[in-house]
Amino acid sequence: MSRFRAALLQMNAAAEPAANIAALRDMVPAARAAGADLVCTPENTGMLEPDEAAKIAKARPEAQHEVLAACRELARGTGAWLAIGSLAVLHADGKRIWNRSYLLSPDGAIAARYDKIHLFDVDLDVPYRESRTVAPGDAAVWADTPWARLGLTVCYDLRFPHLYRDLARAGAGVLLIPSAFTVPTGEAHWETLLRARAIECGAYVLAAAQTGEHARGRRTWGHSLAVDPWGKVIGLLGGETGILTIDIDTAEIDAACRRLPSLQHDRPYAPPSRRDAAAE
Repeated sequence: MSRFRAALLQMNAAAEPAANIAALRDMVPAARAAGADLVCTPENTGMLEPDEAAKIAKARPEAQHEVLAACRELARGTGAWLAIGSLAVLHADGKRIWNRSYLLSPDGAIAARYDKIHLFDVDLDVPYRESRTVAPGDAAVWADTPWARLGLTVCYDLRFPHLYRDLARAGAGVLLIPSAFTVPTGEAHWETLLRARAIECGAYVLAAAQTGEHARGRRTWGHSLAVDPWGKVIGLLGGETGILTIDIDTAEIDAACRRLPSLQHDRPYAPPSRRDAAAE
């Protein structure tokens, strides 16, 4: 099968998991009713809790995670593939979390897990130090569906193009980039970076996002976006919560890669160094 429909859920996640479970129980069936075969949620689907101590206290191990359990039930109940952008999963040390993305198959089974590799330690209008509470992942992950191979990433990973190129070279023709982008970086860079990853990789990009004002004044950019393998925006939301549906034809992946086969043109090279031109 080369055609399928994807839905991106644009959420305004609360700090309490129960509120987000309630939102998912409305949005996932609605997306499936709109014909979505694959439903994608944003980063921090289970909670968006800026307070570090509260976030650790509310996180749960995978086996006891109430949001994951609810999502597995939703996948079974709707028959959709469900890409959970990320959940706060308690680390074994009890002091940190994994920012973990899941792909669930229609029977509710976990088809793939991905732990966010690149952690958001930056100074913007306020400082962000994700590494204080989040353990970094150390492995790129792809997973097969009936329509395409998916590459799983999360938010700040977007700024590291080598990860996406490696996923594309491994056969991932649809790149998932669930996010909770800040407003200043979203306004400046969000669409440009997403289109660049699609163009560089000859792949679809599906980016479900958080939007609006959250607990403790945290604000996210929204603008969930879908990009085709030639870099064209084929779906976009604004700042409101809602559902974006996109029809995807995976034949477009091969077509783009035939027109511009840059994935086949990588060459080895020495790392950057100072060279004395006079010695040449």
